Amino acid sequence: MTAADNQPLRHTPLFALHQQLGARMVAFAGYSMPVQYPQGLMAEHLHTRKAAGLFDVSHMGQLLLRGADAATALETLMPVDVQDLGVHKQRYGLLLNDQGGILDDLMFVNRGDDLFVIVNGACKQADIAHIQERIGQRCEVIPLPDQALLALQGPQAVTVLARLIPGVSQLVFMTGGHFDWQGHALYITRSGYTGEDGFEISVPADGAQALAHALLAQSEVAPIGLGARNSLRLEAGLCLYGNDIDTTTTPVEAALNWAIQKVRRSSGAREGDFPGASIVLEQLQNPQQLQRKRVGLVALERIPVREPAVLENMDGQHIGHITSGLLSPTLNQPVALAYVQPDYAALGTEIFAMVRGKPVPMKVTATPFVPTNYYRG
Repeated sequence: MTAADNQPLRHTPLFALHQQLGARMVAFAGYSMPVQYPQGLMAEHLHTRKAAGLFDVSHMGQLLLRGADAATALETLMPVDVQDLGVHKQRYGLLLNDQGGILDDLMFVNRGDDLFVIVNGACKQADIAHIQERIGQRCEVIPLPDQALLALQGPQAVTVLARLIPGVSQLVFMTGGHFDWQGHALYITRSGYTGEDGFEISVPADGAQALAHALLAQSEVAPIGLGARNSLRLEAGLCLYGNDIDTTTTPVEAALNWAIQKVRRSSGAREGDFPGASIVLEQLQNPQQLQRKRVGLVALERIPVREPAVLENMDGQHIGHITSGLLSPTLNQPVALAYVQPDYAALGTEIFAMVRGKPVPMKVTATPFVPTNYYRG
């Protein structure tokens, strides 16, 4: 047991609200978090797909990078284009270690005067320390522990939020803006981890409860827990840090090549100059050298396949393992993300997951499993 295991669970600013709503609370990333509410995971999932779901994601880490050199400095930690990002544009990023392994995945926004960064809750202390150590002498690294973070997701999210905060409907996917609600300064981005249109709202902790109540008072909105957050993101084919990506996986193995812009690749204007660059760029240039690759899988029988189930080929040889898997509430079909040997990564390839000693046939399929509904204008 580590020292962290002995620490009491922390509470987000919405802890009392979760209790009032009858949430089942679990330990997650050092916090007591709602895994589901009385209506249950399936109902929460389907409600988000058809209306609007409110998620408390205040356990995540929020920080600012400030200073003339901030973008150039942050770019030295990730294989992504930070310097050319437009004002109030958001981008997905990957902090890498010196072996090209993924320390964390994150979102960042160029707000003009600073870079606003959101990192995963379980990684935030290590991430902030890493960023401080690597680039703290080049820019200010300012954690924001007094900010809460709410996510409003689903096809009716924009209708709901625009009632409370006029102007948010002008945002498009992967953009953000400054807004005000009842005297509270908000920063809102339009993106999401569910595959649906939606928003993340950074709000001062002392205004979070009132904002959550105002959102939940709208007929379209229901509170959604971590359980449905996980099933929604899996249907969208999105990685969960610690399951589908970690320090042992590189962006190329994880099929995240799309997150590495041309300018940072071989022959790009700013190629390399990030941790593990020689390994990652070599894998991009010569993908045949990969030992494994992340793929999407759909089960051909209605038997849920969960992590860390072993994957085998027709001859019973071990060829990979499941990293995330469940019965898709939307499709009513088992879906999974997995790592397999490259020979088995082609679309349509049939392999077998071992579930309680029984082989369950699965087929390699494209992700997302459920079409995304991001609003691009």
